Amino acid sequence: MSKNNNTTAPNAPQAVSAQFSEQIVDERLTPNPLSHFSMDKDALRLALVTAQYALRATRQQTPPTLNKPTGLLVLVNGMEQAGKGTAVKQLRQWVDPRLLKVEATIGDCPLAYQPIWQVHTKALARHGDVMVYFGNWYADLLYNVMRMATSASNDDNKPSKNSKSKDKKSVNDKVLPIAQWQAYLQQQLIKLQAFEQDLVANQTRLLKCWFHVDIETLQERLKDDEADPQFLYQIDWNSKKVIETFNEVATVLLRQQDDWIIIDGDDKSDAADQFCHEVLQAMQTALVSSNINTEKTSDKSETKKQAKQALKSAKFEPVKIPKFLIDIDDADIDKSDYRDALAEKQARLAQLLRARKGRHIVFAFEGMDATGKGGAIKRLVAPLDPREYQIYNISAPMLYELQHPYLWRFWTKLPNEQTDRISRIAIFDRTWYGRVLVERIEGFATDDEWQRAYDEINRFEADLAAAGTIVIKYWLAIDKKEQLKRFEARQETPHKQFKLTDDDWRNRKKWSEYVQSAADMLARTDTEYAPWCVIATNEKRQARLDVLDHAIKQLSEVCSS
Repeated sequence: MSKNNNTTAPNAPQAVSAQFSEQIVDERLTPNPLSHFSMDKDALRLALVTAQYALRATRQQTPPTLNKPTGLLVLVNGMEQAGKGTAVKQLRQWVDPRLLKVEATIGDCPLAYQPIWQVHTKALARHGDVMVYFGNWYADLLYNVMRMATSASNDDNKPSKNSKSKDKKSVNDKVLPIAQWQAYLQQQLIKLQAFEQDLVANQTRLLKCWFHVDIETLQERLKDDEADPQFLYQIDWNSKKVIETFNEVATVLLRQQDDWIIIDGDDKSDAADQFCHEVLQAMQTALVSSNINTEKTSDKSETKKQAKQALKSAKFEPVKIPKFLIDIDDADIDKSDYRDALAEKQARLAQLLRARKGRHIVFAFEGMDATGKGGAIKRLVAPLDPREYQIYNISAPMLYELQHPYLWRFWTKLPNEQTDRISRIAIFDRTWYGRVLVERIEGFATDDEWQRAYDEINRFEADLAAAGTIVIKYWLAIDKKEQLKRFEARQETPHKQFKLTDDDWRNRKKWSEYVQSAADMLARTDTEYAPWCVIATNEKRQARLDVLDHAIKQLSEVCSS
């Protein structure tokens, strides 16, 4: 963006229609060529505020716009005393501080049985916001790797007065071989990169800034009279050996992930200016990506033609519906036998749940309307203390949930070691699979969104399983005739009438479409680490026993391993 494009003062906040007019996009919100960095401070401040309000306008619902709600997450990491705080302070002074969210974490050990990113998801900003996040998941990763790569017995690695020390999370007594900690780091970086790509695909753009200074400058600043901030990684920055190890770790990170912007912190003022330019360019890029109609037909007709051809070649192919989804068992079971079996299985399940050694468990229930999900869950938790579990009845997302990546409302409900809540079992009555079921059928998600979701869900569940969370998924199936029978029974039973809605009747008319979407879902998300258990029977009691049998089988394997 040139200076000449920023001489007119903005009307902030502008109407959405004004923010996204052809003239505004072309003249004031086009990404600034970072190679120029020619804007003076007044022009830069004006451009930052203009982009900030335009980004905020993407989440406004009225008047209707052609842009998707989009946010910007700025990850700030790097060496201490490299100007990170100075840069963010300047940014906050130059934008509307009310619309800039700033969070900071101190690196710590990743929590047990959950992915390294999970604890940070509640802090993520809404679409339309700009958030600066000091530390973030990379601070936890770097802290853990530094524990592996350094030794407590090393005299040079004594905690400084600024370091936060915890006996239960002290550094290792033995240094791990370089190849070992590098393998762990590289593996975690791959997972984090995939997590970040899913954020970007769901309208949360990322800017990753790594601040760096040389050892001499760092040592000089540590000895000056200025108060030092609380350090991000809990390491001794006075030790040259520790710093050298940190730089080795950082080199692996920066080589593997090429999307980091490295900012030289030798001159804090220059570093702050560069950071503000980077944030501006990232906001402008986010704005362009949020606009559905950004292509210029005259200049990009060939590109669009190629994109259409690629899309056609990658056209979604529905799978053949398996017999078990349409040929439903009608087996009967004696009530007395059912009660005896139920009591026995519930007792065994409770025993296994309490012998799992603290591992998190996620139960996911899906199925057509009136398949008995609620009844199965009721029998599943009957032998447990209510404090041991949480049940989440998932319905249409609230507005604030729509202003985050679609998996966000599930990330924030997962069992979490950081909370005071003692429950480590989460039971979902309907789940993240709504994206490829109801959202697909009812048109709440675009073709690109629900087709992309299979891979996003698989990555999500793979991260849970890799961290030690036990994922148990059920698809409950009945036939269409049985569903009608249950609908009519609900209609005639006063205390069950609340279960039947107009949506249930409307969804019934699309029965074949829902069966097809279920078949596609089962085919694409049945994995070794999170397999589906399909329970296809018109007999409620048998379905409940089958749910318990599968949970007992899964947990028995866990407890015996």
